[in-house]
Amino acid sequence: MRAWRVHQYGRPSEALRLDEIDEPVPEPGRIRVAPTRTVLNFNEIDGCHGRYRTVNPDLPYTLGMEVLGTVDAAGEGAEEWLGRRVHATAESAFGGYADKVIAQPDMVFDAPESLDDTEAAAFFFPFHLAWLGLHERGQVQPGEWVLIHAAAGGVGSAAVQLAVDAGARVIGTAGSEAKCQLVRSLGAEAAVNYREGDFATEVRDITGGAGVDLVFDGVGGEVTEASLRCMTRGGRLMIIGFASKIEAEDAAGLRPRLLCFSQVSIGGVLLAYSSNPAVYGGMAGFNINPRSLGGQIHDELCERLAEGRIAPLVGGTVAFEDLPAALEQMEDRLTTGRIVVVY
Repeated sequence: MRAWRVHQYGRPSEALRLDEIDEPVPEPGRIRVAPTRTVLNFNEIDGCHGRYRTVNPDLPYTLGMEVLGTVDAAGEGAEEWLGRRVHATAESAFGGYADKVIAQPDMVFDAPESLDDTEAAAFFFPFHLAWLGLHERGQVQPGEWVLIHAAAGGVGSAAVQLAVDAGARVIGTAGSEAKCQLVRSLGAEAAVNYREGDFATEVRDITGGAGVDLVFDGVGGEVTEASLRCMTRGGRLMIIGFASKIEAEDAAGLRPRLLCFSQVSIGGVLLAYSSNPAVYGGMAGFNINPRSLGGQIHDELCERLAEGRIAPLVGGTVAFEDLPAALEQMEDRLTTGRIVVVY
């Protein structure tokens, strides 16, 4: 089968090679998906550069995390998944950029029938992560001010929609006027071009000096530090990712003095589910969510999808053979929404 594998660290076109490797066979309790779509993530850009602070697999390894496809093989105990059209996260979050992908069923969900393959591929990850950050961890409330960074991206655009749906007043940041227009079209009350000045000052002005109640931060670094300067007393800052490359460094923005002055709470958000109590309740410091929560969130999201309250934002499609070039466009901040790879 074909697989895009990292052979050396660098830009995606330098790091990735399209190899022919053996098809994987699912072990007991695992499934295998034949994807029709995969999706680009900033995680994969970090993988190309060897920037994972926690996990850098031995080279070469197959990149890719999310796939949409049909379960074509199942190990003992997972046969119920055979033939189902699913969203799947590749086991250990690697191995998704391939013709066959192994997944653990706790990170597999039925794809909504109302969405075609491209739309469905763009749905799962951003909306689950946004729900966890806004509702489960952030406890968003109607009427609150919510600041969403990278709001024109896949996860950011999902967060804008869910925050608006929750009755919040949304401010989104983005890197161009065209992206800001997109953010406003999703229901944001205001959009700030972070390339044109100090977004924290603009956010304070928009909120009449009060600041925002909740920050949804998938960027990190200096953006996190600046966010602390435009939050209200008792606000919540949810860290959901590191698009600024900060994971390979120290989180310099989280300085104790700033936390004392801002009087806010900071929380982390992880999209990972397990049905094993020893995993979701017995691994202090690496805290996985119970699979039952994932099922509840998926039901909530599918209900909103069916009612037309949310929709995945597909920014473009690309052929599987052209995947590295598309990753570089994402790295250069030239994309919006989710970039879906077609097999």
